[in-house]
Amino acid sequence: MARVQLKNVEKTFNKNKVLKGINVEVPDGSFMVMVGPSGCGKSTALRCIAGLEEVTGGSIFIGDEDVTSKEPKDRNIAMVFQNYALYPHMNVFDNITYGLKVRGIPADERKRRAEDAAKLLGLDGLLDRMPKQLSGGQRQRVAMGRAIVREPSVFLFDEPLSNLDANLRNQMRIELRRLHQRLATTSIYVTHDQVEAMTLAEKILVLRAGNIEQYGTPDDIYLHPASVFVAQFMGSPSMNMIPATTDGEKLILPDGTPLSGVAASDIRLSAAPTKDVLVGLRCEDLLLDPEGSVQVTVDIIEALGPDTLAYCHPITGKAGGVSDQSAIIVRLPGTRRPAPGDAIRLSVRAGHGHVFDPASGLRCL
Repeated sequence: MARVQLKNVEKTFNKNKVLKGINVEVPDGSFMVMVGPSGCGKSTALRCIAGLEEVTGGSIFIGDEDVTSKEPKDRNIAMVFQNYALYPHMNVFDNITYGLKVRGIPADERKRRAEDAAKLLGLDGLLDRMPKQLSGGQRQRVAMGRAIVREPSVFLFDEPLSNLDANLRNQMRIELRRLHQRLATTSIYVTHDQVEAMTLAEKILVLRAGNIEQYGTPDDIYLHPASVFVAQFMGSPSMNMIPATTDGEKLILPDGTPLSGVAASDIRLSAAPTKDVLVGLRCEDLLLDPEGSVQVTVDIIEALGPDTLAYCHPITGKAGGVSDQSAIIVRLPGTRRPAPGDAIRLSVRAGHGHVFDPASGLRCL
């Protein structure tokens, strides 16, 4: 096991700067997920850690060793790819142990490691099968087994579940978490799926256009987003954004109605740099309330069993009007289901509002 440090790491392709001075430390034995939209630099950062891409600037440390200039084979890392990369003409045992054979590991040691990994991953009994005889989940477990037998200091995962169907992806996510709890090996995982990030990670690194937007625990990211981008990227559905103004003591909707349920002490309105702000509200923090200050009309209902998602548009020109451009999503109990076209009023769960500067997109702390 080893901690991983990126110190001012930069990467440029044809004068296009993809990574713009990344500074982050992944603690020894932790599971860190890099997440962000396509093109944000997350896979490039992972490939730089692996040594598959040379950095343009900065340094990469694994443990106390500067590995910036070292070849991938000398970094003591193991990587699991999106496409499994199994040899179709080799059985499971040979796929798992081929790298060990190339490195000159004795046959009895290869056998021991393969059997241990197979038992850990539920592949015992499948070691003689060919890849074409395996399901997608089993193939992914073989790829993980190949990484485990290397006994690396760091595991690197490049969107390993993206080729699986939804049910299998959920199952493999649980298995990955269980595997990390058993091995406690430092792991860095890349995904664009915020659900994978929230459920797998001990720490999440949110990237945007080659920059770090936020680094913290899943709770930090979800409950205290540093920017509008993080607030809307992390969480499903995205956080609602409602334009408002503030006098330093209360939030006021565009029609002049105070936004009930949000106190200055809850979100430190005095820190807002301008009078115009964006109020961020998670769908579960909007409550049905006949006296609520936000009045909306229900457009679409999604029944999810225990929950109902109500997609609403604001009623403008009346008390509780917010903005023609705003769309509001509300999570309601499955037993409380308004009908499309119903006018409903909403209030905010006390202490759960977020305020952002609309100019910079940053949180007002």
